[in-house]
Amino acid sequence: METASLDLNLLRTFLAVYRSGSFTGAARLLGLSQPTVTTQMRALERQTGRELFERLPRGVTPTPVADELAARVAAPLDELAAVAGPTPPAGTGADPVHLAGPAELLCTMVLPVLAPLVAEGLRLRVATGLTDPLLDELRAGRHDLVIATTRPRGRTLYAVPLTDEEFVLVAAPVWAERLTGGRHAQDTEGREPGVQGSFDPTVLQGVPLLTYAEDLPIARRYWRHVFGRRLSRTAAVTVPDLRGVLTAVAAGAGFSVLPRYLCQDLLESGALVALLEPEDPPINTGYLVQRPGASDNPDVARVRALLLRAARGW
Repeated sequence: METASLDLNLLRTFLAVYRSGSFTGAARLLGLSQPTVTTQMRALERQTGRELFERLPRGVTPTPVADELAARVAAPLDELAAVAGPTPPAGTGADPVHLAGPAELLCTMVLPVLAPLVAEGLRLRVATGLTDPLLDELRAGRHDLVIATTRPRGRTLYAVPLTDEEFVLVAAPVWAERLTGGRHAQDTEGREPGVQGSFDPTVLQGVPLLTYAEDLPIARRYWRHVFGRRLSRTAAVTVPDLRGVLTAVAAGAGFSVLPRYLCQDLLESGALVALLEPEDPPINTGYLVQRPGASDNPDVARVRALLLRAARGW
């Protein structure tokens, strides 16, 4: 769908309808009358030549065309709203922003990004946990934004891709020496990555496996994606925080599969070794998720826009 020639005001109104689920809710959010919103949506549907919303007895439901349009315009419009002035400083009389997600990503990547807003007065309340329970809590109104490791299903939540995390098979140098016969040193000196056949995963059979859960979700995915086989192992250590797994692996306890963002500094320093650098490593996409409709708290939009901008450099 071509959006370059569409009226910006119509797109703002469209997004408000899409998120609020009704013309009345969008009118309240935008400070417009309900007939004005209806007129603008009819105009946008004429411009696109497609039906955007199915009218229901109470509210509207978006069509697949509306889903596609919202996915294309939501992030740019949110960023524009965040930088357009004049707007009050962050935290001016607003409630705290309730943000939730994986502890490792929040503490390592997200909180440093939000530090400038906090310094300006933003109030932030952070919760950590697994994606499915956090999304249930988001639906119940306990959070404003959730960083999810999977895209939520259905239309009760609105999600946009935030960042891709790459998984790496790692061990301390003492284990890497035993497992690769010192060949890992060639990687740090510029050997082309992706020599998948240079590492036989069966040599790890006697090495302790460290993970954050008994069902080994990250390691199983890595084995299936990279080696094309099923991983049949029992974890030697489980820690429900990948930072704990990281420190134990770096101390020589065994091996693990970790997000690259979490272990990049140790890889660069040599305190940790990537046992393999496949051409096509496993990637998992994280999503920034919120309930449909604009929040009454203006700081939610600021946090969201800042995270989306910062994630481009992650």
